[in-house]
Amino acid sequence: MAMEIPAEVRRYWLPILLFTAGFLFQLLVLPRHFPRTHYDVLGIERFAPVERVVEAYEQLSKEWLSETNHQPTVDIIKIRYAYELLTNPILKRDYDLFGLDEHMDVLERVKEQYQKEHFLKIDLPLLKDSAVSLNDDAFNVLTHESFMSSIAEEYPLIILVYSKGSPRCSQFIEYWKQISARLDGIAQTAMVEIGDSQLAGHFSEKGFSKQPFFRNGVPAIVAYPANCRSPSCYMRYLGGLFVDSVVDWVASSVIGLPRILYYSKEALGPQFIGKSGNHKVKVIFFSRAGERAAPFLRQAAQEYSSYTSFAFVLWREDESQIWWNSLGVESAPALVFLKGPGTKPVVHHGTFSKSEFTEMMEEHKHNDLRQLRSDTSLELGCDARGHSRAGNDAAIWYCVIVAGRPGVELSKKRQILCKAQDQLIGDVNRSAIGNVANSVEVSSAATALKDERLTFVWLDGEVQKQICAFYLATDYSGACGPRGFGDDNDIPEIFIVRFQRNATYEALKAEKKNNLVEALQGQQADASQLVARYKGPDEIQEINRWISQIIRDGDSREIPYFTSKVPDLVPEETSKEWLRSTKSIRSAGKSLREKIGFHFQDYLTDPRIGSTLLMCGCISFGIIWFRNNKPTQSTQREKAPKDKTKRPRPKLSTSLFGQPGSIADVEPKDARQWEMSDSDSD
Repeated sequence: MAMEIPAEVRRYWLPILLFTAGFLFQLLVLPRHFPRTHYDVLGIERFAPVERVVEAYEQLSKEWLSETNHQPTVDIIKIRYAYELLTNPILKRDYDLFGLDEHMDVLERVKEQYQKEHFLKIDLPLLKDSAVSLNDDAFNVLTHESFMSSIAEEYPLIILVYSKGSPRCSQFIEYWKQISARLDGIAQTAMVEIGDSQLAGHFSEKGFSKQPFFRNGVPAIVAYPANCRSPSCYMRYLGGLFVDSVVDWVASSVIGLPRILYYSKEALGPQFIGKSGNHKVKVIFFSRAGERAAPFLRQAAQEYSSYTSFAFVLWREDESQIWWNSLGVESAPALVFLKGPGTKPVVHHGTFSKSEFTEMMEEHKHNDLRQLRSDTSLELGCDARGHSRAGNDAAIWYCVIVAGRPGVELSKKRQILCKAQDQLIGDVNRSAIGNVANSVEVSSAATALKDERLTFVWLDGEVQKQICAFYLATDYSGACGPRGFGDDNDIPEIFIVRFQRNATYEALKAEKKNNLVEALQGQQADASQLVARYKGPDEIQEINRWISQIIRDGDSREIPYFTSKVPDLVPEETSKEWLRSTKSIRSAGKSLREKIGFHFQDYLTDPRIGSTLLMCGCISFGIIWFRNNKPTQSTQREKAPKDKTKRPRPKLSTSLFGQPGSIADVEPKDARQWEMSDSDSD
């Protein structure tokens, strides 16, 4: 049979629980988080000067040498350790200001080594010199005066808080050089010595005792985002002190740069090339070590996000033949640019600097055959509202377009048109060195391309259905609009659009005849457009000959200026997945984790918790005792006897005319029951 809990214990269970928790906190938990200080070991007041420390140590050392003293060696080691730390000006300063003591591992090691030995055998001094030397001019050491002028800049500011007497800072200083080098160009770096107590105290944390401290000691890293104008809008780094971790934190959390993901050979095609947009150049990095992308690569991924998509691939020797056959990559590290279907990949082997990579990006940021989109039509010169790539002076220009639904057939047509464009570019280069092309027809197209009056583009007929149908008139079912159920009839079309500006309007505008210009303001100012469809074979030479014939006729003939309402290009959805997946919320001051509360261990250092628990126990005990010892009073009143002679209250009628509410009729007094015969014969 289970032991029954006494009634008094069950009644006062809450006060008992609070009393127990309060006493345990005061006796066990709180002393562990407030150990004896080094001043307590020497038996002197806290923050005592060095002279007082030396005097106390000399007095204790005399007791060691006395024959009657049998003090344990471990206690002597603690006293010697406290003496060496508090007589070192830098170590004493760090200990007094922020409670820093980074040599506790030395103390524990010496205690374990000499706990059974005589104290005279201890190797002194216990603490070795580990001063941080900053002879390199590259370090930007801030002071309180120069701090305010360093923030609110265009670039983020990353600050390292260090101490000259810290062995950890002495080891980390080489890592800091690497971090500064890798962040060059995207963030500024600076250092703050802990001796500047006002500035270092601004970056410290404060517990319940109001004593400033650094949670993970020093070095500590904080960051100010770009254009941060308040000294309190810094972000605190809480991760490990590794070069890669710190750089990744700055790039992701402080600056908000996108991450560049790794893909396997199976996922590279469907997950990256297939989903990154047909109009974008694919930039693929092959890495042998699997490291994170450098910050300048991530910055380029952000700046060129409208033109390019970036991916990383881990190089494996067993997959080398696959990459050689598909992309022409021999080994890692390597950089590959994919500039459209059917084009030869551009491969760069070996490492590269930031400036070299920027030059390559500017050269290869566009596909060989660009897509006609709402955000590129004016730039490409394929919009009636704008002008040609040659400038506003060109009155007539041309745009060759291949339109169709994205798929295999459109990719083939794009490849053919791209090769036709390359052939014209070759003719332009040969004519520049004196080797004129034999074909007069082709040379006219090459001349227009050289003068930037001719542009080659492709159009997504599925998205841009209206303008595609406008250019192709009635016969557009195989090139424009979405595919129907079971419709595999994809027939991309090649056509050329001739644009012509209104010469009269442009002349009046140039002469600044305000009265006439104002009269023409309400008129349509778009360029006129004429469309010609290509009906010949898919041969490069024939396509270029046809283009040249159109250009020669369009430049030589007098064609009246006319305009018609052209459907606008549909704005494409700009997908920037990195904005959703990697961009972190910037916190001004403390992070969300710090705003919600300190770490659980911080609450264990608050001496108010124990007294609060004891006080709550007393209050709950008093309330329970008062309720159980309150005199019981009769609150029930005597009920009066029921009056049996009392006339019952008549029931109210629910009928409209005062009739009884019963549905059945009242039986008359002289009524009698009619007897029915059991036989049916009567």
